[in-house]
Amino acid sequence: MQQFVNVTLGGLSQGAIYAAFALALVLIWRATRIINFAQGSMAMFTTYVALVLIEAGHSYWLAFGAALLGGLVLGAVVERLVIRPVEGGPALNAVIVTLGLFVAFQAIAALLFGSSFESFPAPFGLSGFRVGEFTVAFTPFSAFVIGSVVVVMLGLVALFRFTDVGLRMRASAFNQEVARLLGVRVGGMLTLGWALAAAVGSLAGLLIAGGNLVHPAYMDGVIVYGFVAAVLGGLDSPGGAVVGGLLIGLALSYVSGYLGSELVTLAALAILVAVLLVRPHGLFSRAAERRV
Repeated sequence: MQQFVNVTLGGLSQGAIYAAFALALVLIWRATRIINFAQGSMAMFTTYVALVLIEAGHSYWLAFGAALLGGLVLGAVVERLVIRPVEGGPALNAVIVTLGLFVAFQAIAALLFGSSFESFPAPFGLSGFRVGEFTVAFTPFSAFVIGSVVVVMLGLVALFRFTDVGLRMRASAFNQEVARLLGVRVGGMLTLGWALAAAVGSLAGLLIAGGNLVHPAYMDGVIVYGFVAAVLGGLDSPGGAVVGGLLIGLALSYVSGYLGSELVTLAALAILVAVLLVRPHGLFSRAAERRV
């Protein structure tokens, strides 16, 4: 029973991180119909920025905020300078560009920060607590992880549902030509969408790094699991991305806890194939409908 509880709690904590990463992928997909395979490398890069600040003697929270701000700026720059020139072309062009960015950011990080493993601190404790004779592996940092994702999710819901900027972003994602006719600056909205997605991805990078070792490729596994979570929930559904992330976190935690950690990646790919065969649009997304 203790193992089941600990595996479940660990799965929820990891699932929250996958949910944040999946949410970043969904934000970009909804805006531009592009899967940003460089999302993990961009998050890794901003995490290294935070690590440099921490090692320079600055507080964790200053570094945390700087990494999120860096993600915003990086996402905007990438959209403006790299993605926008290929947006009007074949979809494969954008995919190739994001794969190129994935490699480029890892190479630049290795040159600037080195390729060795480095310890990244956590702002809260990493020890569980005792309940009677049992030790529950739910740490203060785990609570921080889940709470952070909940806050981000609620913030995005508020942005898209209750603000004029959110309405303009949704209009731009739904139909760019109509949005332009209505006076929406579509280019600015797409840039903002990439910036927000990069900031959410940076949050995922910081959360997965807390209390762990980081290196230029440390986000590679998260790219796979976050993508599977996004497909599972539905690439057009931010809420589905969160649910998909939690489900993937739980599923992979059970596989690791009861079958072996070496099967985790295989299990994730098996889930991806199963979803594509049974429900290609995801659990919480439907095929597009047009009203006339």
